[in-house]
Amino acid sequence: MRILHTSDWHLGRQLHRVPLIDEQHEFLRFLVDTVREHHVDVVAVAGDVFDRAIPPLDAIGLFDQVLEELAGMRVPLVMISGNHDSPRRLGVNARLIERAGIHLRTAVDDCARPAVLDDEHGPVVFYGLPYLEPGLVQAHFDADKPSHQAVLGAAMDQVRADLATRPGTRSVVLAHAFVTGAEPSASERDITAGGVPSVSASVFDGVDYVALGHLHRCQKITERVRYSGSPLAYSFSEADHPKAMWLIDLDAQARLGAQQILCPVPRTLGRLTATLDALLTDPEHTAQESSWLHITLTDPDRPHMAMERLKERFPHTLRLSFTAEHHTSDECYGTRVNGHSDHDIALGFIHHVTNVPATSQEQDLLREGLESVRIQAAAREAH
Repeated sequence: MRILHTSDWHLGRQLHRVPLIDEQHEFLRFLVDTVREHHVDVVAVAGDVFDRAIPPLDAIGLFDQVLEELAGMRVPLVMISGNHDSPRRLGVNARLIERAGIHLRTAVDDCARPAVLDDEHGPVVFYGLPYLEPGLVQAHFDADKPSHQAVLGAAMDQVRADLATRPGTRSVVLAHAFVTGAEPSASERDITAGGVPSVSASVFDGVDYVALGHLHRCQKITERVRYSGSPLAYSFSEADHPKAMWLIDLDAQARLGAQQILCPVPRTLGRLTATLDALLTDPEHTAQESSWLHITLTDPDRPHMAMERLKERFPHTLRLSFTAEHHTSDECYGTRVNGHSDHDIALGFIHHVTNVPATSQEQDLLREGLESVRIQAAAREAH
């Protein structure tokens, strides 16, 4: 069976306030063409279909269009909700559209209810584990604690129990999680729970392929556990990441073949660092004139109307910075906190204003408060 593994479409997302709907449409057009060209049997989408719980109408339009095209080609699609999606909204009419070969798995009750798809060698079962917010699903799974490892482990126990009733059947799991050993980017939402954001790859033992979503870098954790990454770069931290999908072949004995399918790059992202005059005159930068750019100026004094002048040559400049000694306090703070968890940022603030590090008790109280707020926000998005 040939499976096209993709994830993290984030339909409706913007890049520094620039809408990406046209670029996302181009990607989905490429996805459909890939399905046709490579004779794909199943498309697996591992979550974060939309960028927010209530997506804009043009994003919903793209979603409807790609579902209609795949259904028209009679290519089944298995899709889970991610931490950016509203499970209930994404899963509307799931049972009805399953008749058209669109298998949505957005509810915790469906983790062990596979989509059973057949090829010439027999059935392949696809289990969809939607993003599982530990604080919301711990009781459902009777997990010992509200952690990603505990709830995903409990969900996978259910999967393995169902799979045990199907001896010799090949299996695929879709999951939306941060697996230990993977490389994150700056554009993923923090999912830390109980101080730990990640799970061990061993939680998925016992299945033939694991199609992961959440992290935006295409990468291999093991031969059978992989991230497809996002199809577009959603931050400048991803400027050098090749964007791709995985073309996975499972043969009759569940031997696995994997091919990386590179996605189109509608517009490159880049970073330039120099003085304003050098950037405006140096022919070395000609190739970047059509790129989305983050530019850092090294002038000893801030040039007048720097952004306006830069955009005369580089019209797609999205972000302008200055060398560290000339940063405003806001810019310095933004640089310092980039990539840190909410808990770490709050602890740094406490240390800054009191000149005393938080005690272990204060750290625990702060973690509990942040967990409570995050769980409440997740509960709102789930409805």
